[in-house]
Amino acid sequence: MSLTDKAIARIRELIQSGELAPGSKLPPEAQLAAQLGLSRNLMREAVKSLAVARVLEVRRGDGTYVTSLQPDLLLGGLGGAVELLQVDAGTLLDLMEVRRLFEPVATALAATRIANRDLAEVERHLDGMRQARDDVELLNQHDAAFHRAVIAATGNETLVTLLEGISSRTVRARIWRGLVDGDAAGRTLAEHEAIHAALVARDGPLAQAAALVHVSSTERWLRDHLGVEGAVAGTESE
Repeated sequence: MSLTDKAIARIRELIQSGELAPGSKLPPEAQLAAQLGLSRNLMREAVKSLAVARVLEVRRGDGTYVTSLQPDLLLGGLGGAVELLQVDAGTLLDLMEVRRLFEPVATALAATRIANRDLAEVERHLDGMRQARDDVELLNQHDAAFHRAVIAATGNETLVTLLEGISSRTVRARIWRGLVDGDAAGRTLAEHEAIHAALVARDGPLAQAAALVHVSSTERWLRDHLGVEGAVAGTESE
Protein backbone atom coordinates (compact mmCIF):
# COMPACT_ATOMS: atom_id res chain seq x y z
CA MET A 1 0.00 0.00 0.00
CA SER A 2 1.41 3.40 -1.00
CA LEU A 3 1.72 6.28 1.46
CA THR A 4 -1.14 8.06 -0.33
CA ASP A 5 -3.34 4.97 0.01
CA LYS A 6 -2.54 4.88 3.72
CA ALA A 7 -3.52 8.54 4.03
CA ILE A 8 -6.79 7.82 2.21
CA ALA A 9 -7.44 4.91 4.57
CA ARG A 10 -6.90 7.14 7.61
CA ILE A 11 -9.46 9.68 6.42
CA ARG A 12 -11.91 6.91 5.58
CA GLU A 13 -11.52 5.58 9.12
CA LEU A 14 -12.59 8.96 10.47
CA ILE A 15 -15.66 8.88 8.25
CA GLN A 16 -16.54 5.27 9.03
CA SER A 17 -16.20 5.88 12.77
CA GLY A 18 -18.59 8.82 12.56
CA GLU A 19 -15.99 11.35 13.68
CA LEU A 20 -16.48 12.95 10.28
CA ALA A 21 -20.19 12.70 9.54
CA PRO A 22 -21.83 13.25 6.13
CA GLY A 23 -21.96 16.98 5.44
CA SER A 24 -19.36 17.85 8.06
CA LYS A 25 -16.39 20.11 7.40
CA LEU A 26 -12.87 18.72 7.70
CA PRO A 27 -10.43 20.47 10.03
CA PRO A 28 -7.88 22.73 8.31
CA GLU A 29 -5.32 20.82 6.28
CA ALA A 30 -2.41 21.43 8.66
CA GLN A 31 -4.46 20.46 11.71
CA LEU A 32 -5.80 17.25 10.14
CA ALA A 33 -2.37 16.29 8.85
CA ALA A 34 -0.90 16.68 12.33
CA GLN A 35 -3.81 14.77 13.88
CA LEU A 36 -3.25 11.82 11.56
CA GLY A 37 0.53 12.01 11.60
CA LEU A 38 0.77 12.74 7.88
CA SER A 39 2.62 15.28 5.80
CA ARG A 40 0.58 18.06 4.27
CA ASN A 41 1.51 16.84 0.78
CA LEU A 42 0.16 13.36 1.56
CA MET A 43 -2.96 14.89 3.08
CA ARG A 44 -3.48 16.98 -0.04
CA GLU A 45 -3.15 13.96 -2.35
CA ALA A 46 -5.53 11.91 -0.21
CA VAL A 47 -8.14 14.68 -0.26
CA LYS A 48 -7.85 14.97 -4.06
CA SER A 49 -8.38 11.23 -4.47
CA LEU A 50 -11.38 11.16 -2.14
CA ALA A 51 -12.86 14.17 -3.95
CA VAL A 52 -12.63 12.30 -7.26
CA ALA A 53 -14.40 9.37 -5.57
CA ARG A 54 -17.11 11.82 -4.39
CA VAL A 55 -16.41 11.08 -0.75
CA LEU A 56 -15.17 14.62 -0.16
CA GLU A 57 -16.09 17.93 -1.76
CA VAL A 58 -13.57 20.74 -1.94
CA ARG A 59 -15.26 24.15 -1.84
CA ARG A 60 -12.87 26.89 -2.88
CA GLY A 61 -12.57 29.57 -0.26
CA ASP A 62 -14.64 27.58 2.22
CA GLY A 63 -12.95 24.27 2.95
CA THR A 64 -13.39 20.56 2.42
CA TYR A 65 -16.59 18.72 3.36
CA VAL A 66 -17.73 15.14 3.57
CA THR A 67 -20.40 14.60 0.92
CA SER A 68 -23.83 13.10 1.61
CA LEU A 69 -22.33 9.64 0.96
CA GLN A 70 -25.60 8.61 -0.68
CA PRO A 71 -25.54 5.60 -3.05
CA ASP A 72 -26.45 7.63 -6.12
CA LEU A 73 -23.43 9.85 -5.46
CA LEU A 74 -20.82 7.25 -4.51
CA LEU A 75 -21.93 4.64 -7.04
CA GLY A 76 -22.88 7.10 -9.75
CA GLY A 77 -19.47 6.75 -11.36
CA LEU A 78 -20.07 3.07 -12.06
CA GLY A 79 -21.74 3.80 -15.39
CA GLY A 80 -18.78 5.91 -16.48
CA ALA A 81 -16.40 3.15 -15.46
CA VAL A 82 -18.42 0.60 -17.42
CA GLU A 83 -18.30 2.85 -20.46
CA LEU A 84 -14.50 2.85 -20.27
CA LEU A 85 -14.26 -0.93 -20.26
CA GLN A 86 -12.64 -2.41 -23.34
CA VAL A 87 -15.79 -4.28 -24.19
CA ASP A 88 -15.34 -7.49 -26.09
CA ALA A 89 -17.86 -10.31 -26.34
CA GLY A 90 -16.81 -11.80 -23.00
CA THR A 91 -17.07 -8.52 -21.08
CA LEU A 92 -20.49 -7.73 -22.51
CA LEU A 93 -21.75 -11.16 -21.54
CA ASP A 94 -20.28 -10.69 -18.06
CA LEU A 95 -22.34 -7.51 -17.72
CA MET A 96 -25.43 -9.35 -18.91
CA GLU A 97 -24.83 -12.05 -16.28
CA VAL A 98 -24.68 -9.42 -13.55
CA ARG A 99 -27.90 -7.89 -14.84
CA ARG A 100 -29.54 -11.33 -14.86
CA LEU A 101 -28.56 -11.83 -11.21
CA PHE A 102 -29.90 -8.47 -10.03
CA GLU A 103 -32.78 -7.34 -12.24
CA PRO A 104 -35.29 -10.21 -11.84
CA VAL A 105 -35.04 -10.04 -8.04
CA ALA A 106 -35.32 -6.25 -8.16
CA THR A 107 -38.40 -6.55 -10.38
CA ALA A 108 -39.98 -8.93 -7.87
CA LEU A 109 -39.33 -6.40 -5.12
CA ALA A 110 -40.84 -3.65 -7.26
CA ALA A 111 -44.02 -5.70 -7.68
CA THR A 112 -44.53 -5.73 -3.90
CA ARG A 113 -43.81 -2.01 -3.45
CA ILE A 114 -44.91 -0.26 -6.63
CA ALA A 115 -47.19 2.73 -6.10
CA ASN A 116 -49.87 3.75 -8.57
CA ARG A 117 -47.81 6.73 -9.78
CA ASP A 118 -44.83 4.42 -10.40
CA LEU A 119 -47.03 1.98 -12.28
CA ALA A 120 -48.32 4.86 -14.41
CA GLU A 121 -44.71 5.72 -15.35
CA VAL A 122 -44.03 2.10 -16.32
CA GLU A 123 -47.21 2.06 -18.41
CA ARG A 124 -46.25 5.33 -20.11
CA HIS A 125 -43.02 3.81 -21.42
CA LEU A 126 -44.75 0.57 -22.35
CA ASP A 127 -47.18 2.62 -24.46
CA GLY A 128 -44.17 4.41 -25.93
CA MET A 129 -42.68 1.06 -26.91
CA ARG A 130 -45.92 0.02 -28.59
CA GLN A 131 -46.04 3.24 -30.63
CA ALA A 132 -42.34 3.12 -31.52
CA ARG A 133 -42.35 -0.48 -32.66
CA ASP A 134 -40.87 0.38 -36.06
CA ASP A 135 -38.43 2.96 -34.71
CA VAL A 136 -35.58 0.94 -33.20
CA GLU A 137 -33.83 3.86 -31.51
CA LEU A 138 -36.99 5.26 -29.91
CA LEU A 139 -38.11 1.76 -28.96
CA ASN A 140 -34.92 1.19 -27.06
CA GLN A 141 -35.11 4.58 -25.34
CA HIS A 142 -38.51 3.62 -23.93
CA ASP A 143 -37.18 0.13 -23.19
CA ALA A 144 -34.40 1.56 -21.01
CA ALA A 145 -36.79 4.03 -19.35
CA PHE A 146 -39.27 1.21 -18.66
CA HIS A 147 -36.62 -0.70 -16.71
CA ARG A 148 -35.47 2.41 -14.85
CA ALA A 149 -39.06 3.07 -13.77
CA VAL A 150 -39.50 -0.52 -12.59
CA ILE A 151 -36.31 -0.52 -10.52
CA ALA A 152 -37.06 2.97 -9.15
CA ALA A 153 -40.33 1.56 -7.80
CA THR A 154 -38.32 -0.54 -5.33
CA GLY A 155 -37.34 2.63 -3.51
CA ASN A 156 -33.83 1.14 -3.19
CA GLU A 157 -31.38 3.75 -4.44
CA THR A 158 -28.46 1.33 -4.33
CA LEU A 159 -30.22 -1.08 -6.67
CA VAL A 160 -31.25 1.76 -8.97
CA THR A 161 -27.69 3.07 -9.22
CA LEU A 162 -26.08 -0.33 -9.67
CA LEU A 163 -28.44 -1.47 -12.41
CA GLU A 164 -28.31 1.88 -14.18
CA GLY A 165 -24.54 1.63 -14.13
CA ILE A 166 -24.33 -1.77 -15.79
CA SER A 167 -27.15 -1.19 -18.27
CA SER A 168 -25.54 1.45 -20.46
CA ARG A 169 -23.73 -1.08 -22.62
CA THR A 170 -26.59 -3.55 -22.66
CA VAL A 171 -29.04 -0.86 -23.80
CA ARG A 172 -26.79 -0.19 -26.78
CA ALA A 173 -26.54 -3.89 -27.43
CA ARG A 174 -30.33 -4.06 -27.61
CA ILE A 175 -30.27 -1.29 -30.25
CA TRP A 176 -27.84 -3.33 -32.30
CA ARG A 177 -29.95 -6.41 -31.74
CA GLY A 178 -33.01 -4.60 -33.08
CA LEU A 179 -31.11 -3.45 -36.16
CA VAL A 180 -30.14 -6.95 -37.21
CA ASP A 181 -33.03 -9.02 -35.90
CA GLY A 182 -36.37 -8.16 -37.46
CA ASP A 183 -38.32 -10.13 -34.85
CA ALA A 184 -36.66 -8.44 -31.85
CA ALA A 185 -39.24 -5.67 -31.48
CA GLY A 186 -42.15 -8.06 -31.27
CA ARG A 187 -40.44 -10.35 -28.78
CA THR A 188 -39.22 -7.45 -26.66
CA LEU A 189 -42.67 -5.92 -26.48
CA ALA A 190 -44.26 -9.22 -25.48
CA GLU A 191 -41.68 -9.71 -22.72
CA HIS A 192 -42.34 -6.21 -21.37
CA GLU A 193 -46.08 -6.80 -21.48
CA ALA A 194 -45.55 -9.84 -19.26
CA ILE A 195 -43.49 -7.84 -16.75
CA HIS A 196 -46.13 -5.11 -16.70
CA ALA A 197 -48.95 -7.60 -16.12
CA ALA A 198 -47.09 -9.05 -13.14
CA LEU A 199 -46.55 -5.58 -11.70
CA VAL A 200 -50.24 -4.74 -12.09
CA ALA A 201 -51.06 -7.95 -10.22
CA ARG A 202 -48.48 -7.06 -7.54
CA ASP A 203 -47.20 -10.62 -7.98
CA GLY A 204 -43.54 -10.78 -6.96
CA PRO A 205 -42.71 -14.34 -8.10
CA LEU A 206 -44.44 -13.79 -11.45
CA ALA A 207 -42.62 -10.48 -11.94
CA GLN A 208 -39.30 -12.15 -11.17
CA ALA A 209 -40.01 -14.93 -13.65
CA ALA A 210 -41.08 -12.50 -16.38
CA ALA A 211 -37.97 -10.35 -15.88
CA LEU A 212 -35.74 -13.43 -15.90
CA VAL A 213 -37.24 -14.57 -19.20
CA HIS A 214 -36.64 -11.13 -20.68
CA VAL A 215 -33.02 -10.73 -19.57
CA SER A 216 -32.19 -14.35 -20.38
CA SER A 217 -33.68 -13.95 -23.84
CA THR A 218 -31.38 -11.03 -24.61
CA GLU A 219 -28.39 -12.80 -23.11
CA ARG A 220 -29.09 -15.97 -25.08
CA TRP A 221 -29.42 -14.00 -28.30
CA LEU A 222 -26.08 -12.30 -27.65
CA ARG A 223 -24.37 -15.62 -26.88
CA ASP A 224 -25.70 -17.07 -30.13
CA HIS A 225 -24.71 -14.11 -32.31
CA LEU A 226 -21.63 -12.40 -30.89
CA GLY A 227 -19.24 -14.99 -32.23
CA VAL A 228 -20.83 -14.81 -35.68
CA GLU A 229 -21.58 -11.10 -36.06
CA GLY A 230 -18.55 -9.66 -34.27
CA ALA A 231 -18.14 -7.47 -31.22
CA VAL A 232 -21.13 -5.34 -30.32
CA ALA A 233 -18.82 -2.52 -29.28
CA GLY A 234 -17.99 -1.96 -32.93
CA THR A 235 -21.61 -1.27 -33.88
CA GLU A 236 -22.89 0.65 -30.87
CA SER A 237 -22.71 4.01 -32.56
CA GLU A 238 -25.38 3.05 -35.06
